[in-house]
Amino acid sequence: MSTEKVCKTVRQYNKEKLAVDEMQKLLDIVEDYRKVKNYVYIRYGGIGSLSKIYPGYTVQNEMTESGFREQLAMPSVYFYLAVFDALADIKKQWTRTKSKVSDLLNKNENLTQEDKHYLRFLLKVNNAFEMVLNQKPVILAQTLQKQYDMLAAQTDEEKMHRYLCRQVRKHHVKLHSEKADGFTIAERAYRYADHGIYISIKEKRKRIFIPLTDNNRYKTQLYIKLYPEERNIEINVPVYVTVRKHEDYIQQIGVAVGINTMLTTDAGRHYGERLGMYQKEYAEWIRIQTGRYNTNRSDNPGRKKYYAKKKRLEEQMHSYINHELNQFLQIEKPQTIYIVKLPKPQSGGNSKKTNHLRAQWQRGYIRNRLLQKCKEQAVDVVEVLGKDISNECSKCGGLGKKADGMFSCSVCGNYMEEKMNTARNIKKRGQGDGVIR
Repeated sequence: MSTEKVCKTVRQYNKEKLAVDEMQKLLDIVEDYRKVKNYVYIRYGGIGSLSKIYPGYTVQNEMTESGFREQLAMPSVYFYLAVFDALADIKKQWTRTKSKVSDLLNKNENLTQEDKHYLRFLLKVNNAFEMVLNQKPVILAQTLQKQYDMLAAQTDEEKMHRYLCRQVRKHHVKLHSEKADGFTIAERAYRYADHGIYISIKEKRKRIFIPLTDNNRYKTQLYIKLYPEERNIEINVPVYVTVRKHEDYIQQIGVAVGINTMLTTDAGRHYGERLGMYQKEYAEWIRIQTGRYNTNRSDNPGRKKYYAKKKRLEEQMHSYINHELNQFLQIEKPQTIYIVKLPKPQSGGNSKKTNHLRAQWQRGYIRNRLLQKCKEQAVDVVEVLGKDISNECSKCGGLGKKADGMFSCSVCGNYMEEKMNTARNIKKRGQGDGVIR
């Protein structure tokens, strides 16, 4: 039996609406949680704190000494979770900044290959990155120092440092939270009992009781999401489930992802053929409602019905996506799925409707659910570089033409459905070169 585990999120809901005073007590925690995160963002989100955020215990100690927790009269079980949540956000923001700078230097034709190599080294080594941004001499461990000295000797060190600092100033964003809708809670701050959950509040040794719709009990860190207007909560629970391995899952499959038809395999089978209809209905409704809201904004129209219908449309679409992904795995029985790295939604179409449809494409949701389901079923997913992949012939590799959803090759005369040709190319590339694992 497999002992490998994979994490998934399960949700719990309150059985009855919370009393107004109970919801307010939870909102007080959320507000304090937001204040703590903003305090950490402001104090540790800049270049001067880069050396403190990894792994973060320096920040924890400084926050303890700051007296901010006592000022808010906030329980420590929530205070330190808020601190580390904020630190995680700051680390993610620095990762995004480094990724942006890396993309820009790769496209910069004024930089030599030696310049780019040196800058990539600085972006990769956290200590070197922090020292350069803070105008300090770069002093590293012996092995890294040798490599640094060798790379620095091949470029204009001072010029490269100015370039890196300039790009970081331009693209790094300091975080700030205007409002929060939930908070993280540790195991010692809640207790399951009496068909519900007891949650600690700001008052010492006091908890509020919330009846739940199920009797499941967990011993892990939870995330409590609040819906104040409806007086409801949602509990997100990370659960580790055993990976299911199937002996009959042996196929190698290339898959093309689309807006109208969700998945097309290299054998020409389609899954999610009604996705385009759901996408079009959703995108058109959003476009019309946004226009109406912007026109009548001065009258301050309510948005309760809008958000309710938006949620219904999204749930309908997501339910369909999950059903089709389940069908895909059960029918195709894949051992490995080759899929092109999904592109960002492209604008520049002939109409605003087309652009809006592309912008509302559920590409991120499809990708996340496919990866999650494949992890749970022990299926490998290989992402393939997709440049010109739909313009190449899957038989001879020559360039062809696309028209009305069909592909024709001027070299070998190959004529087939465009998505099927693309899926075959994806499979070929995945089994050869140009793979992102």
